[in-house]
Amino acid sequence: MAKGKSSQKSKRQKVTFSLEAVDAEAVALMGDFNGWNPKKHPMQRDENGVWHKKLLLLPGKYEYKFMVDGRWQEDPQNEQICANRYGTYNHVINLI
Repeated sequence: MAKGKSSQKSKRQKVTFSLEAVDAEAVALMGDFNGWNPKKHPMQRDENGVWHKKLLLLPGKYEYKFMVDGRWQEDPQNEQICANRYGTYNHVINLI
């Protein structure tokens, strides 16, 4: 799930992405904000098995998914989706 907060100093917004994946070895956040690069935004696991990544993003519409142990994982907490060119779906966040 992505949650955002805006900053008065900048137009960039703090966005926290989270995914519960207790048994995962590695989780990466991938999206159009990082060229879908799995090495750009590795996520950090907390003591409860929830993975987190905080980003600063400009206002706009962003598509994303998670990569869990080398496999695509959808965001079960975000119902906003759009079709992608591979016949599956990406999740969407809109930052104003």
